[in-house]
Amino acid sequence: MPGQVLARGVCRHLLTHGFAVIEEFVPERGLRVDVMALGPKGELWVVECKSSRADFLCDEKWQGYLPYCDRYFWAVDQDFPTDLLPGETGLIIADGYDAEILRMGPEEKLAAARRAKLTRKFAVHAARRLQALRDPDALLR
Repeated sequence: MPGQVLARGVCRHLLTHGFAVIEEFVPERGLRVDVMALGPKGELWVVECKSSRADFLCDEKWQGYLPYCDRYFWAVDQDFPTDLLPGETGLIIADGYDAEILRMGPEEKLAAARRAKLTRKFAVHAARRLQALRDPDALLR
């Protein structure tokens, strides 16, 4: 899937900046972000990957992700019409191998309680994914 290819490049890039990343993270029931990144200072970034104009135009949930991050970004490929993207959000150009942050999303710091809850959820989710890779049958019990 093209969005997953973009997510891979975004994750690779964010790793070089000291972030831990999870693809397809659910911060709250009914929401699923393409990439959630936990930074070296505890900052939380959300990156939504859009593979086409139609993919962007049919996304009606993106503003619901803003309360779950310190910075919000769109990740698109180099051929995407970036003038469609809201200027008050971050912009990342990506491919399957790497990415480049062209515009930082404005920082809107999370409340401490929400940050703590999301960081714990991030940690549990990452640990469960790792365990599922190591022992897929353990989660079936």
